[in-house]
Amino acid sequence: MIKGIGVSGGVGIGKILLIEEHSLTYTPVTVTDTEAETQRFREAVEKFCENTIQQAEALKVSAGEKEAEIMLGHISIVKDPFLLGEVDKLIAGGQCAEAAFESMCDMFISIFSAADDDVTKQRAADVRDVKSGVLSILLGISEVKISDAPKGTVLCAKELTPSMIAEINKENIVGILTETGSTTSHSAILARVLEIPAVMSAADIMSTAKNGEMVIIDGTKGETILSPDESQIQFYAAKREKLLQERRELEKFRGKPTISADGTAYELVCNIGKPDDAAKAIDFDGEGVGLFRTEFLFMDHTSAPSEEEQFKAYQKAAIILKNKPLIIRTLDIGGDKDIPYLGLAKEENPFMGFRAIRYCLKHRDLFKTQLRAILRASAFGKISIMFPLITCVEEVREGKALVEECKEELRTEHIAFDENIKVGIMTETAASGIIADLLAQESDFFSIGTNDLTGYTMAADRGNSDVSYLYSVLQPSVLRMIKAIIEAGCRHNIPVGMCGEAAADPLMIPLLISFGLTEFSVSAPSVLRVRKCISAWTKEKADAVAQKAMNFATQKEVKEYLSEVC
Repeated sequence: MIKGIGVSGGVGIGKILLIEEHSLTYTPVTVTDTEAETQRFREAVEKFCENTIQQAEALKVSAGEKEAEIMLGHISIVKDPFLLGEVDKLIAGGQCAEAAFESMCDMFISIFSAADDDVTKQRAADVRDVKSGVLSILLGISEVKISDAPKGTVLCAKELTPSMIAEINKENIVGILTETGSTTSHSAILARVLEIPAVMSAADIMSTAKNGEMVIIDGTKGETILSPDESQIQFYAAKREKLLQERRELEKFRGKPTISADGTAYELVCNIGKPDDAAKAIDFDGEGVGLFRTEFLFMDHTSAPSEEEQFKAYQKAAIILKNKPLIIRTLDIGGDKDIPYLGLAKEENPFMGFRAIRYCLKHRDLFKTQLRAILRASAFGKISIMFPLITCVEEVREGKALVEECKEELRTEHIAFDENIKVGIMTETAASGIIADLLAQESDFFSIGTNDLTGYTMAADRGNSDVSYLYSVLQPSVLRMIKAIIEAGCRHNIPVGMCGEAAADPLMIPLLISFGLTEFSVSAPSVLRVRKCISAWTKEKADAVAQKAMNFATQKEVKEYLSEVC
């Protein structure tokens, strides 16, 4: 058995088709006719854009309009004015188009790959995909034809790019298996939308697997079995049927309110990274947006987006949601999220350095531009503002004072906004948990970010394999912190939500119900599963489970107990 990362649930049983990477090697030459070379490059870019539009159209049919925009995003990369301008300069200096374009792509890949978070690393994968596509055209190499794969095929590749997935005939592909990739990669997202089981980061799979070899992949557990015997095939075929039945059962919860077994209503909303994702939240039956990560708007620009650009993005999301709640988190950069043009200094420990609200409060013009854009958009929907990485009361007060400054400016300019807009905070540090009672007196709501809260509480980086065993939301210290934050919010009559990964964890849901959480903010594909899970619990039953779980001394004991009762 080969272990990897399960990025798209389900079981796939079929025959392997190895997608070999074609060679993009070339011999760099010095060009003298730079005008002709520039023209050759621009024609390759236009051809790439034509191909990408065709792929996007195919993806629109198989996966949906919003997913097709992943492919269209590749056009914005290759058409980036800075990228094109720098390539032109290199060609003017005598470099051939291949070398000029590759060197600029490699620069961006290096910047994005250096980040610690998967979302930024995904941008590196997108640039690699674009680089491969344009170089293939320049070198006259034909792209891999995945559309011809026969029924019962498991695609196996070093890296399966969005452009490859756009070629998939959903009826013929029963699984995806790659050496690289993560749950947040665009390929993983597309695999989930297409409902194709997928395992990524399966080490050396390209050298281990053979063309035509029978394989079983478990996209839920991240496991792969090469050349399975008949008993294994029968076992996983039964498991596949059970999973398909469970998926059909989840559809019964579509269009239903999120209510526990004893009739308590909860808000079940989604996490998004760009305005168009709001439509995905609605498509998956989310009840709004509990976290709009605005840093991605900044990452998609070569300079800080203007107030008008930001306003249009927030307005678009609000209009899509049709007055459903939309919580917009202000710029959260630093730590594992770097935006080169903002000039963040290199720090020895960026996770505890100049990031998020700290950066924004020191760059007031940048911050006020964003706050004004959010306030203007609030005239078009039910928008709230959320400050990230709060550690003390002063940060909340200073942030709120800037909101009031922006409000006064907009009044003077006779620009409409929601006078009663809510301003809340993310409680994602140990400090915020310890003084949650004080912060609750300054905030309209809390949203618990369990990813950072777990890391800061346990002093453990989840990306560090030597200490990753400590990184678990089920650690007693983390559970106590979450409980304290929720209880402080309840005592001061403010709603408390959760937008970290734990909000969708079936083991956590009875504890969160018992503690008094009011909002669950999850990835769009998790909505129906979380709604079903909530529907199974009464407060009395959840309290009994929580009381026992909170008395265990170790994460292992907590997890074993919750795995038995959930």
